[in-house]
Amino acid sequence: MPISLVILFLLISAQQTLAACNNALQVPNQQISSPLGNLSQIDAVVNRALAAGNIPGAVVLVGHQGSVVFDKAYGNRSLEPTVEAMSLDTVFDLASLTKVLATTPAAMILLQQGKLGLDDPVAKYIPAFAQGRKGKITIRHLLIHYSGLPADLRLSKRRHYTAKAILTRIYQVRPVAPPGTRFIYSDLGFIVLGKVVERISGKPLDRFIQESIFSPLRMSSTQFRPRSLSPGLIAPTERRKDGSILRGQVHDPLAGILGGVAGDAGLFSSAMDLGRFCQMLLNEGTLDQVQIFKSEIVREMTSPQSPREKEDIRGFGWDINSIYSSAKGSYFSSRSFGHTGYTGTSLWIDPETQSYLIILTNRVHPNGKGDVKELRQEIADIVGATFKPPVTDLSSPIPTESGPGHSSVSFK
Repeated sequence: MPISLVILFLLISAQQTLAACNNALQVPNQQISSPLGNLSQIDAVVNRALAAGNIPGAVVLVGHQGSVVFDKAYGNRSLEPTVEAMSLDTVFDLASLTKVLATTPAAMILLQQGKLGLDDPVAKYIPAFAQGRKGKITIRHLLIHYSGLPADLRLSKRRHYTAKAILTRIYQVRPVAPPGTRFIYSDLGFIVLGKVVERISGKPLDRFIQESIFSPLRMSSTQFRPRSLSPGLIAPTERRKDGSILRGQVHDPLAGILGGVAGDAGLFSSAMDLGRFCQMLLNEGTLDQVQIFKSEIVREMTSPQSPREKEDIRGFGWDINSIYSSAKGSYFSSRSFGHTGYTGTSLWIDPETQSYLIILTNRVHPNGKGDVKELRQEIADIVGATFKPPVTDLSSPIPTESGPGHSSVSFK
C-alpha cells in the first residue's frame, strides 16, 4: 500500500476514535469547570465599594451544601484613630440582625418548650404594656411586625434617659395602626419581645440566648457587650461627639440606653459564627449532632406568617419579601429568607439551593455616611445566580475543590 494511503487511513481512524470517545463521555463544557469560580466576581463588587468610600472594609462568607465555599476579608476594619486591616475573624456590631439571631430564636425556644403562645396577648406577660390600647397585640404581631407599634421613639437630644424611663415610654406608647392591619418595621416591638423572653425565662436576654443557642453551637465570638473578646478584633463604628470612636459598644441609641442588651440590637459576632447559625437553620435545627430546634419550629419560623392579603411578607422575625428585601437580589428562591442591619450587616439563606450569604461591613465607620444597598444586591445576584438550579438536568455533581478565597470548612 502506498505510504500516502497509509497516512490517510491512520488519520481517518484517529478522527473516528476521538469522535467515539466524545460521544461516550457526553460531558457538557459547563461541567468541566466549577461554577464556584463565578464567586470571584465578588472581589470587583467589594473593591468598587471600597474605592467609592462606601465602606472601610468587609467580610463576605458564602456557604453551600454544608460547606463554606467562599470566605474573604477586604479593606480595613478601622480607619480612625489608626488604620487596621480587616480579617476573617473580625467581630461586628450586627445591629438589627440581633432580632433574628437572638430575640426571635429565644422566643422560638420558649414556644418549643410550651412556655409561650404565639397568640398570647403581650400584656399577659407584661401587664404595663396594655396601656395605650395595646391589649390586643399578640406575640405573633410583634414577631411579624404587624403590631401597629411605631418604628421608634422620638427622643430629645437634650435629655438624659434611663433604661427605666425608656421602657415606661414604650409601654405607654399608642399604636399607629390596629394590630394585624399594617406592616411597620418596629424596633419597639422587638424591645418588648426581648422583655417578654426575660419575664418568662427568668433570665436576662443575653444569658438565656447564650445558654440556649450560642454556647451549644460553639459560637464563641457571638455576644452582647463583648467584654471577653479582644478589643482589637472588634470593628469600630461611628465617631461620637467627643471625638472618640464606638468600639465594642452598641451603635443603636435605644439599645445603648438599655445597657447594650436589647431585643432590637446589641449583638456582636463574626462571619464564621454566623455561618454556623445559618447552617443550623438549613439543617432544620441541628448542627454537629446538637439539636437546637425541632424541624417544624424552623419551618414555621422561616415561612410566610404575614396576613395573606398583605404585600409585605415576613416569617417570624425573618424577612421573606417586603420593602426591605432588596438584599436578596434577583436569584434567591421564593423560599429564601434573611435580614439586614443598620451598621452594614446582612445575611440571606436559601433552603432551595442549600446556600447562604453573609456580608459584614461597618459602613457607619467613621462618619456614618457609608452605603451598602448596591453592594448587597450585586453580591446577592452573584451568589444567587451561581447556585440557581440549571434549566437542564446535569448528572455530574458540582466540583468542590478549594481555590483562592475559598475554604473547605464543613458545617454538616
